[in-house]
Amino acid sequence: MDLAANLNAIQMRIEAACARAKRDPAAVTLLPVSKSQPPQAVRELANLGLNLFGENKVQEARAKIPLCPGHLRWHMVGHLQTNKCRDAVGIFEMIQSVDSLGLAQEINRRAGQAAKTMPILLEANIAGEAGKFGYNPDALLEELEQINPLKRLEIQGLMVIAPWTRDPEKARPIFRQLRDLKKNCEQIVGAPLPHLSMGMSGDFEVAIEEGATIVRIGTALFGPRPQSKQTEAAPENA
Repeated sequence: MDLAANLNAIQMRIEAACARAKRDPAAVTLLPVSKSQPPQAVRELANLGLNLFGENKVQEARAKIPLCPGHLRWHMVGHLQTNKCRDAVGIFEMIQSVDSLGLAQEINRRAGQAAKTMPILLEANIAGEAGKFGYNPDALLEELEQINPLKRLEIQGLMVIAPWTRDPEKARPIFRQLRDLKKNCEQIVGAPLPHLSMGMSGDFEVAIEEGATIVRIGTALFGPRPQSKQTEAAPENA
């Protein structure tokens, strides 16, 4: 797998999408999702200049991160169980997948114990897919009023996984709805929320056109995951 060629192609596609949307490419962060990928692949991308990566599982991250360059930064993008919050707070600089008040409260408690403030994104399940985690938009707005006062959390925006489709245009309404939901959240919080984490390997260009600030790229960058030849039909946050 030629990671350098893949990275160059993705960066060119990001720049083209930004040009169409009249956005600055510097406003879009590429987040390589290294789920199931070996540390050597992460090291190769780090040597190409990337320093931010995403992982889906705390257990895998705990094993992998010590084998990767020490200067790298990591985001949690997969579903987080409350019993893994202590480790997640210690490992990651952002948790993108906060999907309940109880989880937010536990992250807040663990961040307090660690004497740190934890940046988070709230995950929305815009399409209401039964097989995916994430807030119903109305529930998100309701619980946001209880999450916002938690002193050890820093709400920075929203995250979504659009339904898998071969036609990226079908994801556009999902991304637009997330953008509108962020505006409603900003009214409740009383401050701008800088991030929309949306768009994966199959639809990140449309997401950028609709305002994504973080795109989570897995297979388009790394190639098929080593243990599987499946496509991104399964929800994997990348």
